[in-house]
Amino acid sequence: MGDNRNVNLPPGFRFYPTDEELVVHFLQRKAALLPCHPDVIPDLDLYPYDPWELDGKALGEGNQWYYYSRRTQNRNTSKGYWKPMGIDEPVVNSNSSKKVGMKKYFVFYIEESVPAGVKTNWIMQEYRLSDSDSSSSSRSSKRRGGHSKIDYSKWVVCRVYERNCSEEEDDGTELSCLDEVFLSLDDLDEISLPD
Repeated sequence: MGDNRNVNLPPGFRFYPTDEELVVHFLQRKAALLPCHPDVIPDLDLYPYDPWELDGKALGEGNQWYYYSRRTQNRNTSKGYWKPMGIDEPVVNSNSSKKVGMKKYFVFYIEESVPAGVKTNWIMQEYRLSDSDSSSSSRSSKRRGGHSKIDYSKWVVCRVYERNCSEEEDDGTELSCLDEVFLSLDDLDEISLPD
């Protein structure tokens, strides 16, 4: 796909992948330079875009957007930045319980005059291959004679959505108890303790 146009799935079809499917069926194939069928997730350099600008650029399904991006430490956009939350979570194969990748949560903050920025309801889940998978993917592409300037082992696949705190929705973005704890830890920055 790669031209950042929205994909229209046939009526009745939804793009609703699990964490394991995003890593195994999409990201591993992307890193190994294998074709993905269907090729619906576009490549997108995330950081020039604020999350509300993803519509029409990333694959949108309901209130979620999916795209491949390069793994980077710079997570600044024109109006804010993505702040990491908690620790990386393993993504495991449901059949073998083998770790196939890692998932990390980020929350979007709008930069204003406040030093820490203003926290929003925008959440990003960034999926990457586990380190052993990344190194084997780059070795296999070198064995095939791939001398590409791009290191495909550094790709991530992202799911971005806006969390709706006022309503309970059953849209597949329900957070686990551990996720809720990690997200609540970020609120400790906003608590002022008495002297």
